[in-house]
Amino acid sequence: MSLASINEKVPSDIRVLESNEPATDTSDKRLADLGYKSEFKRDMSLFGVVGVSFCAIGILTGMSSAFQTGLFSGGPLGLFWGWNICSFFMLLIALSLAEICSAYPTMGGLYFWVCKMKPDAPFLGFCTGWIYSIAMIFTGTSGNLSAALYLASLIELYRTEPLTRVEIAAIAWGVNILSGVINTFGTKAIGRMSAFNLWWTLGGTLVLVVTLLVVTPVKNDAKFVFTDYENFTGWGSRGFVVLLGFLQAIYTLEGCETAAQVAEETSRAEVLAPLAIIFSIVGSYLIGLAYLITLLFTIQSTASIQATTFAIPIAQLFADALQERRRLVAMCIFVIGIAQFMAAVTAFTASSRLLYALARDNAAGMGGESGRGGVKGQFMKLNRYQAPYVGVWVSVVVGCVVSCAYIGSAIAFNAILSSAAISVMLSYLQPIIIRVFWPSSLSELGPFRLGKWSWPINFAAFLFTIFTCTLFVLPTSFPVTPQNMNYAVVAVGGLVALVIIGWYSWGSGVFKGAIGTVDLVEVVEVEAREKEKDE
Repeated sequence: MSLASINEKVPSDIRVLESNEPATDTSDKRLADLGYKSEFKRDMSLFGVVGVSFCAIGILTGMSSAFQTGLFSGGPLGLFWGWNICSFFMLLIALSLAEICSAYPTMGGLYFWVCKMKPDAPFLGFCTGWIYSIAMIFTGTSGNLSAALYLASLIELYRTEPLTRVEIAAIAWGVNILSGVINTFGTKAIGRMSAFNLWWTLGGTLVLVVTLLVVTPVKNDAKFVFTDYENFTGWGSRGFVVLLGFLQAIYTLEGCETAAQVAEETSRAEVLAPLAIIFSIVGSYLIGLAYLITLLFTIQSTASIQATTFAIPIAQLFADALQERRRLVAMCIFVIGIAQFMAAVTAFTASSRLLYALARDNAAGMGGESGRGGVKGQFMKLNRYQAPYVGVWVSVVVGCVVSCAYIGSAIAFNAILSSAAISVMLSYLQPIIIRVFWPSSLSELGPFRLGKWSWPINFAAFLFTIFTCTLFVLPTSFPVTPQNMNYAVVAVGGLVALVIIGWYSWGSGVFKGAIGTVDLVEVVEVEAREKEKDE
């Protein structure tokens, strides 16, 4: 699709500006203007970078893994309408982030944007960067555990007893390590996997939809799909229960900004990265809607799903709908499990690039005399595949350690992973707040711009993000007990406290904001080469 054809389909105030400059030269020049030397090969195409965000969202996986959350909180009513309402507001968030990404197409994404828009507040940039980095590591850990749960459900199809938490944690370790191996092979490997994930998701959704609609003997009517209300929470307020069901949609649609993490590995990043952010939300909404409606038409028993012994509850829906036909049930679980694994891999891609970006600006500590020693130098090392492998394997190690918490307490583990979802939304909130209250902070717009719609879109995104972060920390069951308490607020508070302690103990002494890696001479040389090409 050309930029001209894209421009024909958007409002007159929202435009992607075209340029006749070579893609790589344009991106490298913009990066130099922002103060950074291009150190990665720009091997990502539009298809690859869209795939990264699309893969990170993981529409099949998020919808499947969190399906029971909405089903027990509002039922089909909350699931269907929550999906449509939340998708609209998540698109507004994507538009807001895309406009900033176009102006600052650099690795680090949310962290770097905050640093550039509020250079006088390094504390804010430091906290945003580290909270978001840890959230990405936890997101990858969550995804890899989910992949382990799908594999465990496959095994449980053919054995009488469910797997123990120790066995599932061991599988999660293996999946974490495999995620690290794939990320070690760099941009080309991730780009190809992400592009493959697009086709896998499209084909997998078609297979799941056709299989369920054809094989399921008894299908629900439209009244059930669009209006049936279910409440397994114990709360008496119908409106509150339905709102709790909205969390399923929000959890599923997080991740569109991941395209920004590979901006320095993307050709024409100032255009392709923001488009990838938007396209991933739009595509995920359409695919998710088709899959969700199919699940709602073919669900046989909510009580059966609640009482399931499968490691992942969606497996019980498949078993009921497909009349215990194990091969078909196994196929459905396998399709989603592979998609889940690919989504988790991209979370470690994002976290490793974030750690690289933080190290580049001394947020991970100072380097040696050459600027490449110490912690900074370790996180900035690239292997022959152009992968920041130290950040990759730090993510893997943390993921394996956190997975051990699942052995001792599923409640503690879920609290840690819930904190990741909240932390991502809090990270979205930082640049959006700046755009709302300091609209002139984005002094130089990129090719993708929202025009007169920019402030209203940012304001709506700001309100929705505040609402979401509040909803995420409320108790989901009543009466509240130590077993069903939502400990996410404790986990998020602990994470924020840890980052603040890091700032005052060492960060404030070394981190002064986005410092760049090229000097004025290098910028002049880049501009001179551009001028020679024009002549």
